[in-house]
Amino acid sequence: MKKILFVSGSLRKNSFNTALLEKAAAKLEGKAVCSFLHYHDIPYMNQDIEFDENRAVERVRKEVREADAIWIGTPEYNHSTPGGLKNLMDWLSRPVVPGDYSTAVIRGKITAMSAAAGSSAGSFAMDRLAELLTMFSCRQCPVRTGIALAGRFSEDTLDLTSQEDALLEKECGALLEMLSGKEDE
Repeated sequence: MKKILFVSGSLRKNSFNTALLEKAAAKLEGKAVCSFLHYHDIPYMNQDIEFDENRAVERVRKEVREADAIWIGTPEYNHSTPGGLKNLMDWLSRPVVPGDYSTAVIRGKITAMSAAAGSSAGSFAMDRLAELLTMFSCRQCPVRTGIALAGRFSEDTLDLTSQEDALLEKECGALLEMLSGKEDE
């Protein structure tokens, strides 16, 4: 069974993006092995420590390397992704072997993305993230789920409308097709 690694761009305890990813993982139950990446302990990317042994970075890279696909859920901060998520992407995009960028663990990965954010439904953050993933030669799922949280911020739960749930279901299906290789036919 294919492995999907979920990455929430929010480190908040009751994150809407984590909740959205949990809903996607539930839809994929029995169709893929789903897990969540915990990366709060990685240091800021710094070339002075890039090739030093760091257990947190090693663990994160190992989990990404072993996954068949990465699904990122991102909030939107100032029309972009949060700094912690960008820091993670910086670590994942760096070569494991000095000078050999083909050894970057995210290079060429199948990726999906979603966002739960204000009235933009995270479209700006997903566009910034898509630019990064393109630069990393990732194969991106053609379906994105954006949830507009305008008027929902006072709640700590994420209840999807039937239309939002259907879009998330469609994204799950599209990602599974990519993982099975059917999109290449």
